[in-house]
Amino acid sequence: MTPRLIVSDLDGTLLGSDHRLHQSTIDVLRALAEQGHHVALASGRHYNDMRVFRDQLNIPAHLISTNGAYTHDPAGTLLSATHLEPAHAETLIQLPRPPQVRLSLYRENGWHVDAEAPHLLSLHASTGFTYEVVPPEEMDAKGVGKVLYLGDPDSLAQLEAQAHQACGQSLHITYSTTDALEIMAGGINKGVALTALLETLKLTPAECLAFGDNLNDTEMLNLAGEAQVMANAHPALFDRIKGAERIGHHGEAAVAEWLKQRFGL
Repeated sequence: MTPRLIVSDLDGTLLGSDHRLHQSTIDVLRALAEQGHHVALASGRHYNDMRVFRDQLNIPAHLISTNGAYTHDPAGTLLSATHLEPAHAETLIQLPRPPQVRLSLYRENGWHVDAEAPHLLSLHASTGFTYEVVPPEEMDAKGVGKVLYLGDPDSLAQLEAQAHQACGQSLHITYSTTDALEIMAGGINKGVALTALLETLKLTPAECLAFGDNLNDTEMLNLAGEAQVMANAHPALFDRIKGAERIGHHGEAAVAEWLKQRFGL
């Protein structure tokens, strides 16, 4: 048997509509790990948020968090960390935005939000991950893995344009959902982190299977030898991925069902 790396996004992909792991997903990934395959989770979520799912799987999974800014090994050791330049982070913190748009910073050890936003916590109900409110004028621009704006698409499009104008090519800008604008240091994305992980595991991209549903999965899916795009994916994603296969809906544990067929489980 040739070991493979199976890497999956979480929300909209591996997790169900309730943002939890389906039991069939847990069973399938455990079976594949027992066969000697490698598993990685790759998400815009924070590491402290993601590790709950790794613990539920109870397998030696690598975690690519904050859209590639951080990578941890199965034991929880930090393998790599890349932060925004403090000057760029400061510029992004100070960009003018409508009052209903929330500003978040993902740091190595926590999540800072500019104002109370209890509606954001439903995504993290199963993990208990929560934010700390820090006014923008008190936010530390050092050690920021990701700047995240949450709001309506029109406001986010304006912020995206402002960020491009202020920082040029020094940023990697993407969306995890239509109402979530995510900004990392230039050259940082899930695909770059996956490239480094494959080298660590001594595997080639052809030996990697990847699953995703949104624009922040683009580089990861294009790298993998076998790329699967969810039925519920962003409408523009499928056309961005070379040779992708469209599979079922995340609410129906489609990743697990596809893996059962692919590996004859």
